[in-house]
Amino acid sequence: MVAAKAVRVASGSQAARGLYDRIGEFLVDQRLDPDPANYAFAYQLLANPDGPLARAVHMLTDGGVRLTRRDIETLGCDAPVAGTATATIEKAQGLVAQTQMQVEGFQDIVTAMRADAKDFGRDLEASAQAMRRSGGDDLEVTKLTATMLERVRYAEERLETANREANELRTKLEEARDNARKDPLTGLANRRAFEEAYAAEAAKGTRMSMAVCDVDYFKSVNDRFGHVVGDRVLKALGEALSDTCKGHLVARYGGEEFVVLFTGLDIKAARDVLERARIAVSAKRYRLRETDAPLGEITFSAGLSPAVQGEVFGTVFHRADQLCYAAKNGGRNCIRID
Repeated sequence: MVAAKAVRVASGSQAARGLYDRIGEFLVDQRLDPDPANYAFAYQLLANPDGPLARAVHMLTDGGVRLTRRDIETLGCDAPVAGTATATIEKAQGLVAQTQMQVEGFQDIVTAMRADAKDFGRDLEASAQAMRRSGGDDLEVTKLTATMLERVRYAEERLETANREANELRTKLEEARDNARKDPLTGLANRRAFEEAYAAEAAKGTRMSMAVCDVDYFKSVNDRFGHVVGDRVLKALGEALSDTCKGHLVARYGGEEFVVLFTGLDIKAARDVLERARIAVSAKRYRLRETDAPLGEITFSAGLSPAVQGEVFGTVFHRADQLCYAAKNGGRNCIRID
C-alpha cells in the first residue's frame, strides 16, 4: 500500500517536472523572459496541448515563426482561435475591401445618374427656348418647365455632393488598407506586408536574402528609461535601417525585432549593406530628450540567410532567426551569415 502510494507520488512528480522542463524549453526557444506573465502563458499552453490556446499558437508559429510579447498579450490565456491577431486583421481587411467595392459601385451609379440629369436638363432647357421662340404663351407650360429645370439643377447639385463624398470615402478606405499593412509606431511595413512581399517576389523567382535584426539589451532600455524612450529607440533604429537599406523592404516584425528583404543582390552584397546599417546604428549616440542624459550605445544583432528558389517564408525566416540568435550568443552587435 505504502509502496503503491510512493509510486503514484513519484509518477506525479515526474509529470510535474516534465511540464516544468517543457515550459523552460518553450520560453528559451521563443526568447521570452521567465517573468510571471510569460510563465503563466506557457503553463496554460503546455498543460492543455490540444486546447484552443495551443491551436492559436500553432497557427501563429507555423513555419518556425517566434511569438512576440504583443502576440502573448493579444492571445491572453483564454483566447479562442478566431481571436488571433492574424484572423482579426484578415477579417478587418476583408471588410475594408468589400466596403471599397461597394463605394466604387455606388460612385459609378451616381456618375451615370448625374450624366442623365444633366442631359435631361439640357434637353428641357432647349425645349423651353424653342417654345419661347415660337411665341408660345401657355403660362402653365412655362411655369411647369421652369419648375422642372429647378428640380433638375437641384438634383445635379445633390449628385455632385454625393460624388465628392464618395471620392473622399474611397480615399479614406485606401488609406485604411495601407495602414493595415503598416506598423503604427515606426511607419514601416508590418509582418503581414513583409510576408506578402516575400510571397510576391518568390512567385517571380527574384533572388532574395532575408535578415532578422534584434535590438541588443532592449529590455534594459525599457527598464531603465521607460517604454516611451524604448519606442523612440525603435523608431530611430527603423529609420536607420530604412536609410541604409534603401531599395529593399524593411519591416518591424514585432517587439524589438526588424526584418529586411534584400532583392536582386547576392548574399555577400546583402551582407555589406546590412553591415553598413549595423555600423551606422552603433556609431550613433542617443540621449534623453528631456535631460540630454546619454542612453549609451544602441546596437543590434542580425542573422542573414539567402532564400533558395521555392522555399516558403517560414523556412527562410527560421534560418535567419536562428542565425540572429547565434549572433546574440556570440557577443551581440554582429551579423551571422548562412
